[in-house]
Amino acid sequence: MTANRSQLFVASCVALIVTAMSFAIRGDIMVDLEAQFALSKSQLGWISGTAFWGFTLAMVFGGPLCDVLGMKRLVVFAFVGHLAGILVTIFADGFGMLYAGTLLIGIANGFVEAACNPLIATVYPTEKTKKLNQFHVWFPGGIVIGGLAAYGLSEAGMGWQWKMGVMLVPLAIYGIMFLPQKLPVTERVASGVSTKSMFSECLRPLFIVMVLAMLLTASSELGPNQWIPNILTFTAGVAGILVLVWINGLMAIGRQFAGPVVHRLSPSGVLLASAAITTLGLFLLSQVSTPVGVFSAATVFAIGVCYFWPTMLGFVAERLPKTGALGLSIMGGAGMLSVSLILPFMGQVYDDRTAEAVPAPYTVDAIKTADAESPEGAVWAEAQAVGGASTLQVVTVLPAVLIVVFAGIFIRDRMTGHGSRDSADRRDTGGIGAQNAEDSDPNP
Repeated sequence: MTANRSQLFVASCVALIVTAMSFAIRGDIMVDLEAQFALSKSQLGWISGTAFWGFTLAMVFGGPLCDVLGMKRLVVFAFVGHLAGILVTIFADGFGMLYAGTLLIGIANGFVEAACNPLIATVYPTEKTKKLNQFHVWFPGGIVIGGLAAYGLSEAGMGWQWKMGVMLVPLAIYGIMFLPQKLPVTERVASGVSTKSMFSECLRPLFIVMVLAMLLTASSELGPNQWIPNILTFTAGVAGILVLVWINGLMAIGRQFAGPVVHRLSPSGVLLASAAITTLGLFLLSQVSTPVGVFSAATVFAIGVCYFWPTMLGFVAERLPKTGALGLSIMGGAGMLSVSLILPFMGQVYDDRTAEAVPAPYTVDAIKTADAESPEGAVWAEAQAVGGASTLQVVTVLPAVLIVVFAGIFIRDRMTGHGSRDSADRRDTGGIGAQNAEDSDPNP
């Protein structure tokens, strides 16, 4: 059965919802896992982080093999990985099974991206950045769905296993939508670009710079997002999962209307503005201590990170289309690899700064398990608030570095004409053929 591109787009979006729900639900249940299995925050960071390097593993292998195996097989791998990972997590008996289950889900998430990003770039060759942004609406959108589901189940007194089980519903939906369909070959294969040319394109200086920048953009967005439910519960006394839902709801709205924004500012202009606003948002989140302040700072942060991921992919798909599925996979894999490292790093900083904030004569071991209503419990909560705020301050340096990187790319684009309105109009023609006209450009 051959599906039209609208059907494939919707199926891709549902698959991405499962990916996003796994991030939201994992962020929500971290406190439960910490208590039930006596885990440290560093261990929680390693469990959360494995989802990201599992994602990277799938992207590294899925990208080069996408053209060979076909996008359909990658979707099948994603479905099986999601199903297995959810079930292993639900029936986990400790750190090992939690780690394995999260790894399987991470690998499945990577196969979703490895298949769906080139699929959308292939079926929408003249609207790549616009459609990739609209596709990635459902990452924050899925986090909203997962976050609200987790909050509702908590209010109903349901355990963390039920929250994981909720993901089986959209999993079944995308399986039914995708598995009977025949998917097209990638744009690179259809255009006859050789594998050698694809690998050569991935060595261009501009692509390497974008890969390095992706390490920081992904860490700036997804690192704090995974820790926000835990941190803000202590720093502001609000349900952190609701702040995560708020952030991602705003991101979903922003990405839905990405077309006019990208057209007006150009991709490099969007990335520069995003870096500056993200830096401000993270700094504000590290300073606020009231619910109103938290949601205000979260709004700034959401505006900042809103366009990071899809615009990075769209930039590469438009400016370096000969990199093909491999280029998009390298970008996604680099982003997730960086998050797999930043999460345990943030967890360790969180542990260390919290321990430093515990006043004498108390000790961490003595008050960590104290009842929340006791004086010792209050001291522990206050120490975690200080540690969490300090952790967010440390992470603020990442988008600050990006301001310099994207300012350089933006200025270069202006000098070479890529940032002009005419250039934006030319981008709408997209595709590999569009790059052939640029290959005479002396700048890489």
